[in-house]
Amino acid sequence: MNHERLVEATVGQITERPGRIVAAFLLVTLAFAGGLSNVSTEAGTEQFASGIPAEEALEDVRQEFGTPFAADTGATQLVQRNRNVLSKPAMLRMLRAQERLEETDGLRVAGTSSAAATVATTIDPSARTTEERIRTLERATPSEIDAAVRENADNPAFTGAVSDDFNAEAASASATIGVVTHEVPGLGSGGAAAGQSGSSPMTDIQLRSQRVVDTVGGDITVFGSGIISDEFATVISDSLLIVTPAAAVLIVFFLVVAYRDLLDLLLGTFALVMAVVWTFGFLGLAGIPFNQVMISIPPLLLAVGIDFGIHAVNRYREDRATGLDVGEAMGTAVRQLIVAFFIVTGTTVIGFLSNLSSALTPIRDFGVVAAVGITFTFLVFGVFLPAAKVWLDRRRDRIPIPVFSQTPLGAEGTRLARVLRTGVAVADRAPAAFLILVLVLTATSGAYATGISTSFSQEDFLPPEETPDYLEELPEPFAPDDYSAVATLNFLDEKFTASQGGSVTIYAEAHMERDTVLEELHRMGDDPPDTFVSEDGHAEERSLVTVIRSRAESDPEFRRLVARNDRNGNGIPDRNLGEVYDYLLESSSREATLQYLSEDRRSTRVVYDAEADADQSAVTADGRQVAERFRGDATATGNTVVFQAVSDLIFRSAVTSLAIALSLTVVFLLVVYGVLEGLPSLGIANTVPIVASVTLVAATMRAAGIPFNAFTATILSLTIGLGIDYSVHVVHRFIDERREHDLSTSLDRTVRGTGGALLGSMLTTTTGIGVLVFAILSVLGQFGVLTAISILYSFLASLLVLPSTLVLWDRLKGHDPDVPVDVAESAPFEFLRRRGSPEAVPSE
Repeated sequence: MNHERLVEATVGQITERPGRIVAAFLLVTLAFAGGLSNVSTEAGTEQFASGIPAEEALEDVRQEFGTPFAADTGATQLVQRNRNVLSKPAMLRMLRAQERLEETDGLRVAGTSSAAATVATTIDPSARTTEERIRTLERATPSEIDAAVRENADNPAFTGAVSDDFNAEAASASATIGVVTHEVPGLGSGGAAAGQSGSSPMTDIQLRSQRVVDTVGGDITVFGSGIISDEFATVISDSLLIVTPAAAVLIVFFLVVAYRDLLDLLLGTFALVMAVVWTFGFLGLAGIPFNQVMISIPPLLLAVGIDFGIHAVNRYREDRATGLDVGEAMGTAVRQLIVAFFIVTGTTVIGFLSNLSSALTPIRDFGVVAAVGITFTFLVFGVFLPAAKVWLDRRRDRIPIPVFSQTPLGAEGTRLARVLRTGVAVADRAPAAFLILVLVLTATSGAYATGISTSFSQEDFLPPEETPDYLEELPEPFAPDDYSAVATLNFLDEKFTASQGGSVTIYAEAHMERDTVLEELHRMGDDPPDTFVSEDGHAEERSLVTVIRSRAESDPEFRRLVARNDRNGNGIPDRNLGEVYDYLLESSSREATLQYLSEDRRSTRVVYDAEADADQSAVTADGRQVAERFRGDATATGNTVVFQAVSDLIFRSAVTSLAIALSLTVVFLLVVYGVLEGLPSLGIANTVPIVASVTLVAATMRAAGIPFNAFTATILSLTIGLGIDYSVHVVHRFIDERREHDLSTSLDRTVRGTGGALLGSMLTTTTGIGVLVFAILSVLGQFGVLTAISILYSFLASLLVLPSTLVLWDRLKGHDPDVPVDVAESAPFEFLRRRGSPEAVPSE
């Protein structure tokens, strides 16, 4: 068969021409290394929202309506904190900070606004420049300043810039926000949020602005999309800088324990590096950006690579111990392991590619890159490492590296062997009762796990407000940067609930000159849901209707125009709307009008404020319900709605990818074991410990309060991909041993031979991945813990649950437990089995 010839040809090349294989793999490594310089990065929340209807509607809003952050402008917030930011000295510091920013070349300042500027203009209406406003406040007495503050107590432009604790009588507040706008060519209408993507042109401007503002006084913090963007990107490099060395130290330590030979240690480590270089070289050559979810890929490659490496070397040592020479031992080991490696690779790739079902681009990219990386790992450890091992062992006498131990892990008579056969002892006594117990535990865990929550927020991608002390004590270059974004966000949420709270934007597409359209839009806010801020039975809104009413209050001529076209006298015109819009667009209200009316008069938006303590999911549901009240085409959008939509997609992604991964894995195992061994039912036995592991991981998530988020959404399909690794090795070794030994001896030899290698792999990978808990990103730490737990559960299930499963499988097949058995001679890959003369038994 073609498969047979391919495997035999590969074995022949490995044992007879190992130098050529090593040289070929080194050349490919150089080629992939060339792609490393092309790897780009992508960070933040915007990458997850791409393609979501609510995000598309939000983008339409940004493009069609003139927002405070118009096209090609960006905004910087100056957050001032003081016992009283409305005192004369504090307001002078704010104005001087804005003045210095205006005077600094390269900051492209287009305009400024602040509560201090409003107070100065109130005192002297002719003070139009920042310099004139500074002179006005310098000359003003404290009583004049207090009077000006009180005069603006009902001015939304003023009250929106001061904290919730503003006291008009005392003329005091503990915080205020000044705004500086910048002209940034090419920034686009989404400038205010451009930093979400991790590469904002505002970053350099705002970092320079902070240095300028620091020269004024210590109570003003610069904040904006550029600062957030900078921390999105910096936290990735800082996390890797901390985690990578720690993982390397732990991995090398456990590899030393597993290999106990310096040459094997160096070879295994080099193969791991090669797999990572191939994967990230592919990333650069394929033009796939490295996102924050992909931080987990290097540890995942290490997990599978370490497992393959330890198994290959351990099995080779077992065959060498029987007296075979280097070539014969490696040929036998490769023939025995190539099937297991292929099955592990196939099922792991299925687990990762199941993420292609996700609607979220970063998760799809993660699935593709991880699948490619696992395939590369299979090639490196299935072909390169055996060939390099043969080449080196034939020259070991000429290599001045000492040999410490060549004994396989779990050798008979050791303490480790006695511990590893715990599952065999249970299988010998009460396999059925034990599996019933496991089934009950699995069902209970699965039911409990249905209560896992989901989460998606900007803070998931930012460092915590307070960096742990043990990280602060790290020396350079490992010490993390000083982060402020989350602390500032929390401060703004606490002090400015009115202006910083959530909101829902209803984007409506309709013929805006139709007589009743404004009445219909306004009626959406009647009898508002509890999550919306409301007054007198109507939701507080900002819309075309509020622009019309505001203009009518100050403009008698416009008031008469509205009255002539208002048939029910509620202040909302319901005929000749084109004439009303023409008046607004030709007046000083043009800018305000274009915030809610598109140029072609085919769409509008209505903005509703949400209660500060309202749940994101409840606000989103209520926003969608309100949008349905409009007779035309209306979509609920805004950051709150978009984030909730992503959160919903994360949950659906986790469930869908789990279902696809599990079903395709079962089908794959049925087919593979049917083709290779003539026993498809082994595929079912193989999945029993995996199902148990998945439900236990999910239950652990809920018990630990870890939600599905952008990082943990892949954990269940990943558990299948990595967990199948352990059970496949056990099942495949069991079939080999069962052909030559009775049932009990076969299980005993399986757990001692394969179990030792699995233990070494489990300890190495759980500690190597577990160090992600030290990452600055808390969600990355959660992912690391869950991945380590999933590997631990998979290891325990393979050695505790699988032996009992195999005993019952053997009984159901009608095998005599006291004699060796074999599958049908007609199984297509019979040549891959351990050679011998066992008795034949019927196949399925």
